[in-house]
Order: sequence, then structure tokens, then C-alpha cells
Amino acid sequence: MFKTAKRISKARPWMFESLLLAVACLVVGVIAGSTFHNSFGASTKESFQQLMDEAMTSMDRGMENAPMTGDPDHDFAAMMIPHHQGAVDMAKVELLYGKDPVLRRLAQEIIVTQEQEIEVMRMRLKQFKTQ
Repeated sequence: MFKTAKRISKARPWMFESLLLAVACLVVGVIAGSTFHNSFGASTKESFQQLMDEAMTSMDRGMENAPMTGDPDHDFAAMMIPHHQGAVDMAKVELLYGKDPVLRRLAQEIIVTQEQEIEVMRMRLKQFKTQ
């Protein structure tokens, strides 16, 4: 296994870094478990629907304003970052209001995985700038 990891880290360092980041985020997500607290400024002073509408509006605005270059890889990542952030924000609202343990766990998983994917896409966008 370690030989494979060394081979991956030499051939595609960004992939190895992404894998390490994913594992670290997964561990943090598991540790956080049900003690996760909302961090995007939402509170129960606002209704579930208000918070979901805010998340959708923010996601739509971010996707509309994503910098397009004509390069499919760049443009895909640029558009998907706000899309994934919208999913994270909506999952946080679910954790704030939701009661179903299965959906709450799914929301936690969405937060962890989508944040990992956002970081991978940001790293790739930085790589595109240097190429």
C-alpha cells in the first residue's frame, strides 16, 4: 500500500494531497458527529424556509458570477464551487432544524464531502493559473 501511495504522490502530487485532505476532513466530520454547529451565520431566529431561500440565492449568485474562461475544466470547477457551497449551506440548515437522524447524518456527510470537493476544485483552479 505504501508503495502505491508513494507512486501516486510522485506522479500526481495534487491527487495525493487531495486524498490526505479528504481523510483528514472525514476524521474531523466523524469526531464532530452530532455536535456540529452552524457556522454560516444562520440561527433559528430565521425560519427553515428563509434560510433555505438564502442558501439558494447565494448559490445562484455565485454560479452566475463565476469567472468563465472558455476552458471546460476551469469553468466546471468555477461553477461547481458555489454549487457545492450551496449544498453545504442547505445541509447546515437541515442540522439546525431537522429531526430525522438519517437525514441529519446525510447532512453531515454532505458537509464533509462537499467541502473536501470544494477544496480539490480550488486547488485545481490555482494549478490552472500557474500553467
